[in-house]
Amino acid sequence: MCVKYSAYRGMLRICLVFVLLLPTLTHAAERLAGRVDVIDADTWDVGGVRVRLHGIDAPELDQTCQDSDGSSWPCGAWATHRVRQKYQGQTASCVPLDRDRYGRIIAQCKVERVDVAAQIVGQGLAFAYRKYSDVYVRAEKGAKVRNRGLHQTQVQVPWVHRAEGKTKSSEGCRIKGNVSSKGEKAFHVPGQTYYAKTRISAAKGERWFCSTAEARAAGWRAARR
Repeated sequence: MCVKYSAYRGMLRICLVFVLLLPTLTHAAERLAGRVDVIDADTWDVGGVRVRLHGIDAPELDQTCQDSDGSSWPCGAWATHRVRQKYQGQTASCVPLDRDRYGRIIAQCKVERVDVAAQIVGQGLAFAYRKYSDVYVRAEKGAKVRNRGLHQTQVQVPWVHRAEGKTKSSEGCRIKGNVSSKGEKAFHVPGQTYYAKTRISAAKGERWFCSTAEARAAGWRAARR
């Protein structure tokens, strides 16, 4: 609502200032900020709130990649480690944009006024998630040209990797949910040390999973080796 002013030009100026201030006040109320705890390369806790970084997709924590000689290596854990080294314990300021089906806040976040998603993609630690945004496509192209991070290896983009694990059968769902003699639940993924030796017994409550997210949601943790 505008305050009346004796001169039309003056009244217009007051109204314009009021209207321009509204977006700033609204966004300030919606922001969240706090200490960063890195869950994986694209999922953080910010001030205790679970946040999924908007517009990027990083390898799953237990995803593997292949070197030029065909040997596998834990690129998902590596990407998470690199992001954790840089951002763990820092203070982030985030603008919430949406909420995903897992209840996480989807947000654009900055640390020291720099867009962290752009940095992560630019260092080759994640990919532009074109399904939801093209904001970081340019950063990804730059990382490819410079052969940074994951672009030095043979890597399956995360969304394809996850899609391949959706078939509900022992052939399509290759993650093994094991229960130890002490009752501890851990899941093993292809390429890990004890994956081939692990046997699944339904009688013991063991089962197959199609994704790491599904395994964690059911109460299983990732096997250490």
